Amino acid sequence: MEDHDAVHSTASLPWSADPRAQRLLTQLQIAYPIVLLVLFIAAFTIQSILTARNDNDDTIQSDQLGPGGKPLPRKQKKEDTKSQAADFSKTRKLLFIGLQAGVLLSLCGNIALVIVHALVGREDRWWCGQAPTIYLIGSFMVYALLQITLIDTKPSPTSAHLITWSVATVMETILLGASFAVYTHEHRQPKVGDPHGGELEREMTEWEITEVTLDLVRVILLIALGAFYVLVTYLRAATRKRAASDEEERQGLLAGAHQGNGSAEHGGVNGYGATNGKPSGPHHEVPAGWEKPKETPSRSWWEYIRAYGMFIPYIWPYKDRKLQVYFVLCFTIVIIQRGIQIAVPIQAGNITKILAGRDGPIQMPWQAISLYVIFRIFQGSNGLLGAARQVLWIPIEQYSYRELSVAAFEHVHQLSLEFHLGKKTGEVLSALGKGSSLNTFLESITFNVLPMLVDLGLAIIYFLVVFDAYYALVIAVVTFWYIYITIRMAAWRADIRRQATNASREEDAVKNDSMTSYETVKYFNAEEYEFNRYRDAVVKYQKAEYLVTFSLALMNTIQNLVFMAGLIVACFIAAYQVTDGQLEVGKFVTLLTYMTQLQGPLNFFGTFYRMIQNNMINSERMLELFKEQPTVVDAPDAFELPSCEGDLRYNDVHFTYDTRKPALQGLSFRCKPGTSTALVGESGGGKSTVFRLLFRFYNPQSGSLQIDGHEVQNVTIDSLRRHIGVVPQDTVLFNESLMYNLKYARQSATDDEIYAACRAASIHEKILSFPDGYETKVGERGLRLSGGEKQRVAIARTIIKDPRIILLDEATAALDTETEEHIQEALQTLARGRTMLVIAHRLSTITMCDQILVLHEGKVAEKGTHQELLSARGKYAGMWKKQVRAQRAAEEAKILRDKADRLRRESMSSSAIRASGVDAAGVEDSPGSSDEDERAVFASGALIGGEQPHVNGDASAARLGSLSMSPRGSTGTQMAASMGSRTAEAATGNISENASIAQRESLRSGAVRSPSPVQEHRD
Repeated sequence: MEDHDAVHSTASLPWSADPRAQRLLTQLQIAYPIVLLVLFIAAFTIQSILTARNDNDDTIQSDQLGPGGKPLPRKQKKEDTKSQAADFSKTRKLLFIGLQAGVLLSLCGNIALVIVHALVGREDRWWCGQAPTIYLIGSFMVYALLQITLIDTKPSPTSAHLITWSVATVMETILLGASFAVYTHEHRQPKVGDPHGGELEREMTEWEITEVTLDLVRVILLIALGAFYVLVTYLRAATRKRAASDEEERQGLLAGAHQGNGSAEHGGVNGYGATNGKPSGPHHEVPAGWEKPKETPSRSWWEYIRAYGMFIPYIWPYKDRKLQVYFVLCFTIVIIQRGIQIAVPIQAGNITKILAGRDGPIQMPWQAISLYVIFRIFQGSNGLLGAARQVLWIPIEQYSYRELSVAAFEHVHQLSLEFHLGKKTGEVLSALGKGSSLNTFLESITFNVLPMLVDLGLAIIYFLVVFDAYYALVIAVVTFWYIYITIRMAAWRADIRRQATNASREEDAVKNDSMTSYETVKYFNAEEYEFNRYRDAVVKYQKAEYLVTFSLALMNTIQNLVFMAGLIVACFIAAYQVTDGQLEVGKFVTLLTYMTQLQGPLNFFGTFYRMIQNNMINSERMLELFKEQPTVVDAPDAFELPSCEGDLRYNDVHFTYDTRKPALQGLSFRCKPGTSTALVGESGGGKSTVFRLLFRFYNPQSGSLQIDGHEVQNVTIDSLRRHIGVVPQDTVLFNESLMYNLKYARQSATDDEIYAACRAASIHEKILSFPDGYETKVGERGLRLSGGEKQRVAIARTIIKDPRIILLDEATAALDTETEEHIQEALQTLARGRTMLVIAHRLSTITMCDQILVLHEGKVAEKGTHQELLSARGKYAGMWKKQVRAQRAAEEAKILRDKADRLRRESMSSSAIRASGVDAAGVEDSPGSSDEDERAVFASGALIGGEQPHVNGDASAARLGSLSMSPRGSTGTQMAASMGSRTAEAATGNISENASIAQRESLRSGAVRSPSPVQEHRD
């Protein structure tokens, strides 16, 4: 009777003597990983936003509006931006990684303890239950995430880690206390299917003591992590404060030595060097942001979101209400598709339930199958809803591409000359074409990645509610490791793909270079070398391609193994519950269908990630291109220049491209209306800079530049350039017809005005001689036209523009004498009634200018007319004498070359006569032969003896004539005959040598052709 009462009393005891502690333990175990995960993500997000690089802190804001009236982004200064949160040292970081690994090992110990306990107590059907399982697996995943961020991210650890460790310490302490409260009182052991139906324990078991010990170790490690973080942060702050104090002391001692370095005089913030030029002192060239990066840019997600915010005015169709409706419909379809993703596996389970006869007799599920088919028709990107979404998105995508591409094209045209001189054309064109990359990036994020993440979140919630926590836990673990492995392997494959891309480009480059250099290859018989070079490039690309394919197969295999592991675990759990009667067969089918459905987007996540990464980099290049700002813009109060007389003044103008070497130093001169001014001097003297400042490609650092009494910086750039015409040295034409290129100067010009301008430029008749006349295609950059024809087209275009100011930049430098005469006549026609500035190196072309300015080291060294400057005997006179001497040498070289050619021909004819057996009498009958032979003897003797003949004009002709009339008779003839071809060859060789010497002298002296003979000025 006592035993019966004892058994009855035991059975009536509660499953725990402290139910509040047991309830707290169960609830906290479930909430623990969820709270830590949400807390860490929130803290990490806030910390990323607060520590993100802020472009507004060191940027220059322009008042100019971008294309379409949209504001331009702020331009970042060319300075290195340091991270606001410096990383810990390697030793200290290893300390945190080791302690965090200890936390993970303690959880692994708890998991191993549960597994071993379950195996040992399988006869009693012992199992820890859902709450401890969620706690152990979920906590392991959260701490694994913390471990990964410690290793992969920089800087780390951060305040987000500290907050997570602190909260985890508090929660772990509460769990430890609750465990002691439960385990030290009477409690029942959990078993499968009944967490309170096991044996009654009155004190802590060995398993529970081991569990609590591991929990205590974990609490100690978490306390150590938080304490070490606070200590190391304090020590680092103290070290920085001490270093800053020492730096202040040093700067105080040396302040006087560095005073003035920031002034405008030294290229400071107010000088040109701060905006257009290069910084003083040694510096390293940093690739522009819009160039193709050699490695993946390191930006945080918040920096990308904030930076891409500037694209919203171009992407959102704020002008088109219809496109806005399409946009809303697309997102509505995405939301509906998420519901269908859940409905399809549920409906498959319902069909199975009907066929299994769970709710009644087995019958044909016509309605259920029809509904399932309807869901399948609308499901996925290939379904009706997906197709409708794609069709609706097309006009939105086209709108954003059109707005972005046109805006980028307009923006590049608005940039200053500084950008275009330093750009890589191929990189700029590539960046301009990245509007589609931004569209693809946004579409991939909006309609692929985000829906996939939403589907995974809904799956976790669905399995947690409809099934139980085990399935939700399996989905969460699989998702975590799948995404992490995909991102890590995609990052690893990025370098491999980059190598393959570079190898492919190298292969194309070798092929293109060899094809474009076809003649060079043939000249040097280098076909075999080119074949081998191309073969090596192909082999190199194939090796890189093999690594790309292998890495892709490896990534897909690992992804599949991770998902299959999760699927196996979920299926085993479901199969066990079905056999145990806890789960219906229809739910098992729902599980399989849902898991298989989730595998599809997960399998493509690697592809999506790679696409997103590439498109993000490409769109970032366009973003950086938009951040480039023009350095020369209109002043806020600039006004239009309605008319122009051509009165130009340079008043003490200073300018520098590089603060270490000034280009102009106090340049002052005036060009009166209707006059011509020539700029001469050595290279680098500042001649081209004068033109660039006038055309507002740059702004002067100091001084003023006036046009008709107005400061050029107070006049709008467009109205100023409308009154200036430029004839460059190298004219570049569009690959269009001549008429198109001529009308480019003024699109409203009539055909008669075009013809009149071409007649004035002496090109009209030449154009009419072409088969297609004015519709003749000029080819790439106008290469189908000769140099003289292109120059005359440029002059005609300037006449059509009808400006008041003409700038001629070596317009006839590379032309022959006859062509130059035509060009000079056209230029004289163009200059009538206009102010003309000419840059010239050949002084004979500017002798008629109203004033000539000799520039030296950015200043006017001499000024006056041609005769005045010659009389001054200064720099100009010296240059003139050098060019006269060089031209005389060039003329002598031409005469000597002609003599050498004639003697070579006569030698060949003389040898032919002797070979045919012609007698001496026959030779004596030819008086011209004697004269030519005497010339040959004279030329041979004189040149061999080292005496160079002086040939100049009529005197040269008279001297040659007297030599040819010397009465030598047959003696000269016999001498010439005896010397034969050897004498002629010697004479020819020496003449050629002297001709070459004279020609080299002319080239060294800078001699150029003149349309008229140049006489040396004599005192």
